[in-house]
Formats: sequence, C-alpha cells, structure tokens
Amino acid sequence: MSFGNHTNPYQVTDAAMPAAFADESARAGFIRRTYVHLGCAIAALVAIEALIFGLTPQDQMLAFVKSVNPLMWIGMLGLFMVVGWVARYWASHSSSVGMQYAGLGLYVVAEAILLLPLLFVSIAYVDPQLPLIAAIITLVVFGGLSAFVFVTRADLSGIGPYLFVAGMGAFVAVVVGAIMGFSLGIWFSVAMVVLASGYILYDTSNVLHHYRTDQHVAASLALFASVTLLFWYVLRLALYFASEE
Repeated sequence: MSFGNHTNPYQVTDAAMPAAFADESARAGFIRRTYVHLGCAIAALVAIEALIFGLTPQDQMLAFVKSVNPLMWIGMLGLFMVVGWVARYWASHSSSVGMQYAGLGLYVVAEAILLLPLLFVSIAYVDPQLPLIAAIITLVVFGGLSAFVFVTRADLSGIGPYLFVAGMGAFVAVVVGAIMGFSLGIWFSVAMVVLASGYILYDTSNVLHHYRTDQHVAASLALFASVTLLFWYVLRLALYFASEE
C-alpha cells in the first residue's frame, strides 16, 4: 500500500469528473458555465413572458386565466411535473449536447406557461411593479444562499431526501386545496419560500461537490427550477401584502 502515489479513482478526464475532484481551472470553468447558463435561462424566461404579454390581447389573456379552474390547474401541475422530469432527464442523462439544451429549453417554456396566470393577475389587477419587486427579492435571497454555500463549502446533499418529502407533501396540499376549494394561506407561501431556499442550498452544494464538470446544463436547470419556485412564492406573498393595502 502506497500513501504517496494516489491514482485518479475515476480514470477519466476533467471533463467527466466531479467538480470536487477536478483541478482548479476545470472546476472554475464548470461553475462559470453553470451560472452563465442559469442567467441565460432566466433571461429566456423573461423574454418569453414579455413576448406573450406583448402579443396577446388582454381580453384573451383574461379569458385564459378565468378558464383555469381547480381541476385544470391540477392537470397543469401534473403535466408540468411530467415535463419537468423529462427535461431533467434529457439535461442530466443524455450524451447529446443538443438533447441537454433541449431539456433546459423545454423546462424554461413549461415554467413560462405555468407562471402566466399569477403574473397576469399581479400586473393587470394589483401592481405592474410586483413581479420586478419579487424578482429583486428572489435574486437577493438566491445570492445570499449561494454565497453561504460557496464560503462554507458545505456539502448539503444529505438534505435531499427531506426536501423531496417536503415537496411531495406541498404538492399534495396544493391538490387537496384545489379540490376542496380552500386557500392554503400566507403561511403556506412562507413555508414554500423556506422549501425553495432549501433547494437552492442543496443545488448549489451539488454544483460544488457532486455534478461532473461536463454537467453545466443539468446543474443550471436544477438551479433554475429552485429559483423560479422561490420567485413564485415570493410573488404570491407580495401579491397578498399588496392586496391588503
């Protein structure tokens, strides 16, 4: 046994190595690509929403929002989960770069459609500035949580199962609320902000410790999903407080 001559246990190039084991330049390049892709995904989401709102007459948008009954909303959520699983699978498991980008693009489009009703209500009936305010709050929280992980370099992969259970419980609560016709209230939104924050910590930790350096598309998709979840519930809270004024 030799303690002075360790070989690389992965026997692969840096391009297919977990970032935690890659050399500094490969790791830095992977992190940079991940966050550039995250920024591009957010910019694409904003562009899609702006295009939809710019091209769709308000009366048609209102008709669409009014047509979203509880059962239709449950169906949309279920379809979004299926599409999200497909998108993540393409981004994470496909050896084709084109399929990886297709997964990220598919998720961005699905997220844009899911956000439409909430954005329309916020802009048309409460305050057109609310989405911007919610976006700023979201980015500040995301930046703070990301900085915490990068400074401490904590490996938080162990919280993944707890986040999954909490997420499934939240989904069941949303479905039951939609079927029974009752609002989940402000405290549910607060709890979902905490859950989304947990996912950001978890995903950021995985960027540092568990994604391979060629998985920047998959890593950016995971972060994008967590950021948009946080934005959704920050916007709901902003909508609640603005409506109370």
